[in-house]
Amino acid sequence: MDQKFDVIVIGGGPGGYACAIKAAQLGFKTVCIESRVDAKGKGALGGTCLNVGCIPSKALLDSSQKFVEAKHDASVHGIRIDKVDIDIPIMMGRKDKIVNQLVGGIESLFKANGVTWLKGQGQLLANRHVEFTEHGATESQKISADHVVLAAGSLPIKIPVAEVDQDRIVDSTGALNIQEIPKKLAVIGAGIIGLELGSVWNRLGAEVILLEAQPTFLSIVDQQVRKEALKIFTKQGLDIRLGARVMGSKIQDNQVHIQYSDGQQDHTLIVDRLIVAVGRAPNTKGLVASDSGVTLDQRGYIHVDAHCLTSAPGVYAIGDLVRGPALAHKATEEGVMVAERIAGHYASLNYDLIPSVIYTHPEVAWVGSTEDELKANGDEFKMGTFPFAANGRALAANEASGFVKVISDTKTDRILGVHVVGPQASEIVMQAVIAMEFSASTEDLQLICFGHPGLSEALHEAALAVDNKAIHAAPKKSR
Repeated sequence: MDQKFDVIVIGGGPGGYACAIKAAQLGFKTVCIESRVDAKGKGALGGTCLNVGCIPSKALLDSSQKFVEAKHDASVHGIRIDKVDIDIPIMMGRKDKIVNQLVGGIESLFKANGVTWLKGQGQLLANRHVEFTEHGATESQKISADHVVLAAGSLPIKIPVAEVDQDRIVDSTGALNIQEIPKKLAVIGAGIIGLELGSVWNRLGAEVILLEAQPTFLSIVDQQVRKEALKIFTKQGLDIRLGARVMGSKIQDNQVHIQYSDGQQDHTLIVDRLIVAVGRAPNTKGLVASDSGVTLDQRGYIHVDAHCLTSAPGVYAIGDLVRGPALAHKATEEGVMVAERIAGHYASLNYDLIPSVIYTHPEVAWVGSTEDELKANGDEFKMGTFPFAANGRALAANEASGFVKVISDTKTDRILGVHVVGPQASEIVMQAVIAMEFSASTEDLQLICFGHPGLSEALHEAALAVDNKAIHAAPKKSR
């Protein structure tokens, strides 16, 4: 007889482990199946984000930024440093230590909440049965549950023109384990992942070229923000080539020879390393059997309703497997929502207010609608911006690049979008998320007292600027 659970979660990433913990807290007998193993062959919770994504990349971004500050920016503060070196193995070791600490933390949370962790592969069969194959086992076992949650995450997209060998040509995972600074590095893709990884090695001294096939830089970002971001990143030394379509690559004499076209002519680029960062695809191969009742689209995404229920009764799918942005925090909240709904509680997720962040320096962050989107919909809106160059805290910290932009509905005054490029943009945008979640108006932000001096004052001033009321910026001239 199959072992029976209340809830089976397949996948132990941010969405999966959060769902499993919440389900156990709600009194359900819960099991989480996770296939990932670390470099030592030990099972590892946390998914892509914790092991080879969000956390390790941020560790390297912070380390590399501190190197830049010590080498180039300290003198502005009157700090004299004669020689600054970077020890790559130590930097990588610190990154691995952080990852291991957090992975161990999730395992402890599983134990504390009574979640059973099965290490191996899981496949959904018909009628909420799951076939589980333990690591190293030749035979599988079947378990079942009243509810199954699919949370297997995503994988880097592979492209035939640049086959990854995790040595000279690496994907986003391999890029986190490069053990020496390349003299010349190319990145295919100038999206969020490409910019973050390219920034790490650019700061450490590599010549970095980003080859982006699209003609528009960061097309998903507000037009004013992306224009400013491109200017800042170019000034930092990133060579961003738009409309550059890679046609092929080969390894020769320990270097990577890349052929690409800019639409006008063909080019050859020779680099020491190549990072392929063209996006991620849902990890649905082998996840569901043909008779499971779950419907997939042509790209491998699982079809779900507004509350992540699939076409199979009692089966949910969350995170990178389904529609919406492939973001860890989105997956986490979907996992919690699903667990609550399994318990019969009302729960939903406002997909219109999921913040996005690019952890470059300065950061880029946004929530809500862009100016282009509102124009395309024919919506009437007003907007205001405020530069960090006029913010006392930013100037004191030598972090005066960028601005905050607030977009509001002309008739109702409701805030429709907030876009930030600048210091701590990831934190500033969350203030906007909270305000917008409570349907705040521009006037609401205008009437709030912000602490001085603080970076958040830029949000306050941008809200004031929407109605031409900014105190620390010249008023707009009437036409």
